[in-house]
Amino acid sequence: QVQLVESGGGLVQAGGSLRLSCVASGRISSINVMSWYRQAPGKQRELVATITSGGATNYANSVKGRFTISRDSAKNTVYLQVNSLKPEDTAVYNCNANGRDRGWQRFDSWGQGTQVTVSS
Repeated sequence: QVQLVESGGGLVQAGGSLRLSCVASGRISSINVMSWYRQAPGKQRELVATITSGGATNYANSVKGRFTISRDSAKNTVYLQVNSLKPEDTAVYNCNANGRDRGWQRFDSWGQGTQVTVSS
């Protein structure tokens, strides 16, 4: 009942920037944590960034200083600003949200992903 939809991916040159968005909808009571993951071809999925309901953020070492995660809690939306992109950032980026629905049941939902492709 909780759906996530990502957007904002695209094809950019190395050094370019994008802003990814993820909107959660459904019978949501609260979201505790929203996260961005990515998976490149032939590689395992990796955690990129997280943000808690209190606004605390964490980043993978590979993106620190280049990526910024933020949220708009009123809109159940999380953003990932990706700057100084490198070809190695090429991946499908998925968002994840966990929390409680209106029946106070836990949810852990994933979006379909948005493709980021960085050319050299």
